[in-house]
Amino acid sequence: MSFELPVIEDIEHTALAARLQHLLDNKTKPVGSLGRIEALAQRIGLILGTESPVLEAPQLVVFAADHGLAARGVSAFPSDVTWQMVENFLAGGAAVSVLARQHGIGLTVVDCGVAHEFAPRPGLVVCKQGPGTADALDGPAMSAEQCTEALEAGAALVRELPGNALLLGEMGIGNTSAASMLLARLAGLAVADCTGAGTGLDADAVQRKIAVLRQVLARHPDARQPLEALAAFGGFEIATMVGAVLAAAAERRVIVVDGFIASAAVLVASHMQPHVLQRCVFAHRSGERGHALMLAHLRADPLLELGLRLGEGSGAALAWPLLVSACALLREMASFESAGVSRQDEAPAVAALTA
Repeated sequence: MSFELPVIEDIEHTALAARLQHLLDNKTKPVGSLGRIEALAQRIGLILGTESPVLEAPQLVVFAADHGLAARGVSAFPSDVTWQMVENFLAGGAAVSVLARQHGIGLTVVDCGVAHEFAPRPGLVVCKQGPGTADALDGPAMSAEQCTEALEAGAALVRELPGNALLLGEMGIGNTSAASMLLARLAGLAVADCTGAGTGLDADAVQRKIAVLRQVLARHPDARQPLEALAAFGGFEIATMVGAVLAAAAERRVIVVDGFIASAAVLVASHMQPHVLQRCVFAHRSGERGHALMLAHLRADPLLELGLRLGEGSGAALAWPLLVSACALLREMASFESAGVSRQDEAPAVAALTA
């Protein structure tokens, strides 16, 4: 069984890109004066394939799973926190729950492999590949078959979601370790540079975490292709997110990328299909140490830098109003011609004014 990689076409080198730039340059403002909001508006227009983009029925999906490596002490919290936080999401009490309600964003929580059985209820999707991944120090975190099944589950989930925007969130004690190893292996970086405090480890605990991750990387020296590395290091929630990203990109949905873990999923997906990155808006630069390196490798310019390191999709939800505003400005702001406003190049010369 193998995952069928979707076709994801280049959308940047098109006539639409030039038309969008012309529209932005001819709004009633100095050229470029809305700064990066202009680039954001153009990005969304390109993704949705229109000069008048409208973001419809945005969907924030929190992918949750446990990690066998957490037993090695790589997190400040026990694994039980994963399922407890899933319950908190579903009860509406988590940060991302509050933000999704505030901004009218649909919220779905996906059990990709949590070591807990949840009662069925609205807003919960179960596509469990197992009760958490295996300990990556003993062997691969997941089998090739499990990895493929997770990719398929993520793709199938997105195809059933309404709307044209996917906001990425995640929950999984131990998942910063998986993200750090994916970054180190796929970007060719030292794992010490990619590894931070995660859920709040102190300096000594971070050094112990780095030592464990070095051992895991040494245990899997041949896992160098994206799916090989994903299977070796985990986790189920990252693999499911990779499938979701690939499907969303193929459907030309706007993909709003949260922090370090969500970026790791995009990292894997982009190593499989580089044009995935053309569909992504990176919400923020997190406080997790490796995220700046991840963003640099992806050549991504995030919208916000607020020192966030919560995960859940909280940064994506916080950035969401900027996307809505960018679209509104592109659609509704007058041009010089329609407003009867003189352009800068039509203003009288200074010499004429002082004659």
